Amino acid sequence: MLVYTIHYSRLTKHSACYSSRMLSLNELAWRRCDELAADAERLNVAISFAASGTRIIDCGVNAAGGLEAGRWLAEICLADCGRVEISGSAANDSSAPLVTIRTDRPLLACMASQYAGWQITADKYFAMGSGPMRAVSRREPLFEEIDYRDAAVRVTGVLESSKLPTDEVCQQIASQCGVAAANVTLLVARTASIAGTVQVVARTVETALHKMHELGYDLKKAISGLGSAPLPPVAADDMAAIGRTNDAVLYGGDVTLWVRDDDARLTEIGPKIPSSASRDFGEPFAAIFERYGRDFYKIDPLLFSPAAVTLINLTSGKVHRFGQLNPDVLKRSFGIL
Repeated sequence: MLVYTIHYSRLTKHSACYSSRMLSLNELAWRRCDELAADAERLNVAISFAASGTRIIDCGVNAAGGLEAGRWLAEICLADCGRVEISGSAANDSSAPLVTIRTDRPLLACMASQYAGWQITADKYFAMGSGPMRAVSRREPLFEEIDYRDAAVRVTGVLESSKLPTDEVCQQIASQCGVAAANVTLLVARTASIAGTVQVVARTVETALHKMHELGYDLKKAISGLGSAPLPPVAADDMAAIGRTNDAVLYGGDVTLWVRDDDARLTEIGPKIPSSASRDFGEPFAAIFERYGRDFYKIDPLLFSPAAVTLINLTSGKVHRFGQLNPDVLKRSFGIL
């Protein structure tokens, strides 16, 4: 779980390329879910159905899941509008593998789908909801701001939770999306699982865009995105896992965005994007969390962004680099001696 305070207010509305005429994000994701379900045994995921008919794909709650399941989970969370890869040790001296994500539709893939903007609660059940189902429910003002609506009749969501959703949760999601419960697919993984860790760390580009949104940047100017972060060791429990996955992005996340803008604007906003712009930068997330009495909302919201960001201006050809990686904090967080 990448933890940040959720605000929506500053995206500029535009219409043509994000209208309902474009291919449905949910249809793209549903196709990948069908492929994942057909290969469930090889990928160590488990398929079940709620009483109401909702398909549940367990990628890391009771099922073992794994690296490949995590890669699929992350790509489905991007509505199949991005690619995720896992490679050898990172170049930032954290001695961890590297999770890389790339997309040529950053606003749709990351903000309209991957962003965890839906808190799902029902009778002692809690999950952070992401995936393209958000673009059908449109519970967030964000979708009015980017003028995107998915009119799909079947939806896909990703839940970050230590428990599989109950039938009540499935019906609640279906109702809020305006579809039949049998037309819902939910993929689930806990943070303290291999797949869950992969899908959270694959949010580097998303966190950069979210931070820029908060700073008032017009995200339609972002054309393509590439991000990477080290894959931390799977923690023993979800709270420790939240700390490690946040640190992977805050201190090891490196994002490149191709944009069309004025260089003066990029020079102005650039230094504010990296996590180092926050007053809380410099300690492992677990220590920051304890310092604030385990209250997420007391943490400076400007902390939640990648460690380093490069903006390549397609208009001028100039390159702007801000922030830097911090392998020392990563080693402390990951328990690397």
